[in-house]
Amino acid sequence: MSASTTHDPAAEPGGTSLTGLSAAELVAAYKEGDLEPQAVVSASFELIEKSEPALHAIYDSFPEEALEAAQESARRWASGHALGPLDGVPVTLKENQKVKGRPTPWGSAATTPVPAESNAPVIDRLQSEGAIILGRTTMPELGMLSSGVSSLHETVRNPWNLAWSPGGSSSGGGAAAAIGYAPINLGSDIGGSVRLPASWCGVAGFKPTFGRIAVDPPYFGRHIGPMGRSVADLALATGALAGPDDRDPYSLPKQRIDWADLTFDPAGRRIGLVLDVGDGAAADPEVLDVVRQAAEVFERAGATIVEIPPFLESGTIDLIDLFWRIGHWNDYCRMDPERRKLLLPFIAEWCRGGHGISGEDALRSHDAQLDVARRTIAATADVDVILSPVSPGAAFPAEWPMPSNDVNDPMSHIGFCVTYNMSGQPAVSVNGGFTEAGSPVGVQIAAARYEDRLALAAAHFFESERPASAVRPWPTLSA
Repeated sequence: MSASTTHDPAAEPGGTSLTGLSAAELVAAYKEGDLEPQAVVSASFELIEKSEPALHAIYDSFPEEALEAAQESARRWASGHALGPLDGVPVTLKENQKVKGRPTPWGSAATTPVPAESNAPVIDRLQSEGAIILGRTTMPELGMLSSGVSSLHETVRNPWNLAWSPGGSSSGGGAAAAIGYAPINLGSDIGGSVRLPASWCGVAGFKPTFGRIAVDPPYFGRHIGPMGRSVADLALATGALAGPDDRDPYSLPKQRIDWADLTFDPAGRRIGLVLDVGDGAAADPEVLDVVRQAAEVFERAGATIVEIPPFLESGTIDLIDLFWRIGHWNDYCRMDPERRKLLLPFIAEWCRGGHGISGEDALRSHDAQLDVARRTIAATADVDVILSPVSPGAAFPAEWPMPSNDVNDPMSHIGFCVTYNMSGQPAVSVNGGFTEAGSPVGVQIAAARYEDRLALAAAHFFESERPASAVRPWPTLSA
């Protein structure tokens, strides 16, 4: 099948197509009896069937289970006993979230396909809220690529232009959100893996405060976060999923946060502006223009813009990359030798970079994460909200594993994102404009730890007030 990307006004936010409705709009329609979840789920799977030959965003589809769950949701709404604010809302999950009885391959043909013995915490939470899980979205090799390239799956492509990468590692989730498979698409993020695809796919993506949404297996810096077409849907999803779980020792207690309150008045606020973190690739002029225009939106509304100078030492991101390589080299060595041959060559070479590292250098790479956390918190302590690029560049060719396409320089694009993974601060990506070539450009909006509602509210303000040029009809695919 050959496909081209078109842009259909009927698919704009607020459009009437079922797959264009937000989570809040769906719930309101269910409550009034104007719509049933079965119709919405059926529309989602029709769109998936139409789009997947080109996008390759879905790894594991659950049509029978989803339709059954939709029928149960309809009965609850009819009887006035909805389980929660996500009851009947379609959701997709990233491939690395465990589903009982199904393997968790992490985007790699080299992993051994062992059925999971239990669900991931986020699945248990979704089901307790009545959400309808459509399936799991594709991820790249071992989740360590900012693309949709994998030894197990066909390459995931960007709905705005099939020649472009959607980003990663929540590649399928970003593509699914842009094309409209579900209003809420959950990914995971250790160095930008939710915000990068959100940026390149032109959707909203949220990395909450570290521990806000429980993760299993837990890992320092790893967050679960939603992607969707509106910040309001991100807030709705985060509120429903937040809370502790014994499987994640870093998970936070439930806090009293009004997730529906997205009011934000910029007047009198100090808004930090980060255009260079001091390490990694420099941002392209087109990207910087979009972020500066975003700062002007806040400034015109009464905020004071405070430019934050570079705060990371050169080489820090390479040290964090080394830490990840060491861990994956150990995993590489434990793999079955025959299955190891199935690894994507780029990732196999990347893993080898963790071989033969001295204990002293390994400790330095570990300590670099804490150094980034301290520097980021100190640099942003005197402002209410921080604006920056999400990525230094626009979307890149779909076949490239990384924006650099260089295994010796794989992580230079994560500087604006990884800072907030290490510090644990909440950060949102909101589309702020497009390059001349048509690639979406995300603006990152971050806040202090635990100030998730503030970050989301500021992002919602920008989403509402951003330049008209930042809003285009959502992409559709035509055969």
